[in-house]
Amino acid sequence: MKRSARTIGIVNDSNRTGQNPPGIRTAVSPADIEHFNRTGWLLTDTLDAAGVEELRSWMDEIAEWPEQGDGWMHHYELTDEGPKLCRSENLIPFHSGLRELITTGALIEVASALLDSQAVLYKEKVNYKLPGGAGYAPHQDAPAYPFIDSHVSCMVAIDDSTPENGCLEVASGQHQMLLATDDSGCITQEVVDSLQWDLVPVQAGQTLWFHSRTPHRSGANNSRLPRRALYPTYNALVEGDLRDEYYERKVAEFAAGEAAEGRVRVSLIGDFQGRSVG
Repeated sequence: MKRSARTIGIVNDSNRTGQNPPGIRTAVSPADIEHFNRTGWLLTDTLDAAGVEELRSWMDEIAEWPEQGDGWMHHYELTDEGPKLCRSENLIPFHSGLRELITTGALIEVASALLDSQAVLYKEKVNYKLPGGAGYAPHQDAPAYPFIDSHVSCMVAIDDSTPENGCLEVASGQHQMLLATDDSGCITQEVVDSLQWDLVPVQAGQTLWFHSRTPHRSGANNSRLPRRALYPTYNALVEGDLRDEYYERKVAEFAAGEAAEGRVRVSLIGDFQGRSVG
C-alpha cells in the first residue's frame, strides 16, 4: 500500500519553569492542552541526555529478561534477519526505576493535565521496532483497551524516531469518535484513504502524547538503527485503577484466541504487521 503523509515538527514551545528530578523536564502549558484537545496529540520534551541514557540502560536490562518470567510478557517477530524482540509489557512490578518514571513526576502530571483529572497508569509496554521490524496498520487504541472509553497514551522515544525507521503518523482532529473497523479491529481502508496523515518524527527524550481515539499508524523499520519507544497509557483515576484487570483480561484472551495467520499477536486488535516466528 502506498504511504503518503506530511511531516510535522515540534509544536510545544512552552516557557517551562519549576523543579523536577534530575533527567526529567517540566509539564505542559494551557496552549499545549488546547493543542491536544483540538488535534488529539501533543509533542513535548521529557528527558535530557542523561535521562535518555538511563532509560536506554533499563531497556537493555529488560530485553535480556527470560522469555518466560514471573508475569512480564515478551513478544517476538520474524524478520529477514531472523527472530527479533518486538514488544515487552507488564514491566513495572519488576523494575523500580521504570515504575517511578511512569507513575510519578512529570509523566503522570502531564497525563493528568491532558485528562483534566488525576491520572493512573492503565498499562505499559516497550515497542522495539529493531532493524527490519514491522509496522502497525492504521488504528485507534480504544478498541484494544477494555473497561474505559477514554485514555491518553504517550510514546517516550528511547531512540530517534524518523520516517526511515518507522515513526508514528497521526490523523489530527479525528479523536472524537470511534471510526469504522475491519475484521482485525483496524480502521477500514475507505476511512484510511479519507484521512490526512502526518508523520511525527520524535527525538530521543521527547514524548508524543495521543488520545486513545487518535488514529495512528507506523511503517516498518527500513534503517539499520533501532526505533525503541516506551508507551505508558493512563486513564482518569475516578474511573478506576484497572491495570491488573487489563493484564488479566489480556492474558485470558491470548490464551483463548489466535493471531491472524502468519502474524504475531501483541494486542487485543490485529494492528501489528509482524510475521509469526513459529
